[in-house]
Amino acid sequence: MKRGEITHTPFDFLHTGRMAEASVALLGDIVLDRYLMGSTSRVSREAPIPVVLCDREKDNLGGAGNVAMNLRGMGCRVYLAGVIGRDAEASRVRSHLERNGIAAMLFERDSPTLTKTRLICGEQQVARFDHEILAPPDKREADEALSWLKELLDDGSLNAVILSDYGLGFCTPRICEDVIAAARLKNVPVFIDPRGNNWRKYRGATIATPNLAELSAAHGAAVANEDEAVEQAGKDARRRAALDWLLVTRSSRGMTLIGKKGATHIDARPIEVYDVSGAGDTVIACLAASFGVGFSIDEAARFANEAAQIVVTRSGTYPITASDLLDAPGKRVVGRESAASLCQEWRAKGRRVIFTNGCFDILHAGHVDSLERARLLGDCLIVGLNSDRSVRALKGNDRPVNGEDVRARLLAALRAVDLVVVFDEDTPAELLSKLRPNVLAKGSDYKADELPGREFVDEVAILPLVEGFSTTETIRRVGKTKARV
Repeated sequence: MKRGEITHTPFDFLHTGRMAEASVALLGDIVLDRYLMGSTSRVSREAPIPVVLCDREKDNLGGAGNVAMNLRGMGCRVYLAGVIGRDAEASRVRSHLERNGIAAMLFERDSPTLTKTRLICGEQQVARFDHEILAPPDKREADEALSWLKELLDDGSLNAVILSDYGLGFCTPRICEDVIAAARLKNVPVFIDPRGNNWRKYRGATIATPNLAELSAAHGAAVANEDEAVEQAGKDARRRAALDWLLVTRSSRGMTLIGKKGATHIDARPIEVYDVSGAGDTVIACLAASFGVGFSIDEAARFANEAAQIVVTRSGTYPITASDLLDAPGKRVVGRESAASLCQEWRAKGRRVIFTNGCFDILHAGHVDSLERARLLGDCLIVGLNSDRSVRALKGNDRPVNGEDVRARLLAALRAVDLVVVFDEDTPAELLSKLRPNVLAKGSDYKADELPGREFVDEVAILPLVEGFSTTETIRRVGKTKARV
């Protein structure tokens, strides 16, 4: 199937485990992130600094290692190349890689393993200690890294290649240029997490994912976090580096995706940001995995945006997992093929599947009551949601009030709802022919023998309606309120 023709979403692939189809090679700066945690109640006599009583410590992979962990968290096959030392920290890196099933080409050095140690007091980061000696790969190491990658590319199973450049020595111009050329020769997309102002070494890559500071460094001047400023600087950076796309991460302002045809601004949800460490790693991992298995760049960017908004609510470097993503607000909104697969799986396990459908234009108490009643009829509730086109055909050109993305998200947030499937037809009959649930549930303003698609279910249930609630009445009330104002 051609890119962009997939009828699922990336969340569908997580539901069904198909994200494991993605195979990604990753080259970059491997870091060990260490955390010393404790509490303080006094000031040192030696200097005006807090005395922290450390009672816990942990470590995990950072840098390119964290990108690899994000990929593995989604179920992808991962191949990682980078440099480590011959020290205790290197042993910890190897332990994390082996425990998580990450195949690695590691070049050992006498210099220390790149390590960032953070001192955490309560919930506050007090200090960070970095151990690093920047030594780029020598010719032998560069040759071996390229041979390793070419062997993976020749195998034909790679879906994407990532260069995770933390500016710590591994991603030299030669490494970057040779990796991009080798991958392009096999039509495998190359994803760049850039650093510094020398983007010439990234020329010809598929996409780079700078944050605002990294874009500013490439631009040569500070870029304001405004749509027009980001768009103009991004277009210039994309053109000069001969990239297919540029995805600029903009913190609370979301992301901006820039391509040959222009820019798309992707909004972020209002959230409480706890720690932005590693968010860029999550973005490039999700982008590469979803684009690699065939999703369009727009779909992949929106998926990455959703993932980034999860990890920034967590403490420390936190790699995303499939469970995290499937618990996200958009996780229950799936394509019909994925819904059909899940419905079949549920029925095979003896679960009773209920289906209902509607426009749900302005969600109100009547809707919630009907959905909760429907859910009580069985074990799983699937809601078929009319698309915007379908709503207009049924209700007129002034509807819907809320677009299908908003309506789907609101429904997915309800505890009673297990899945939401958007359908574009005027009736849900074709969708029901795919799903074949046990029960079709509708309100008492319908008659059972007149329901489209009733032949594809075992039974029909008619639910009582809560009087006094309807979308039409809600719109009328809002109109009267505006008139009074």
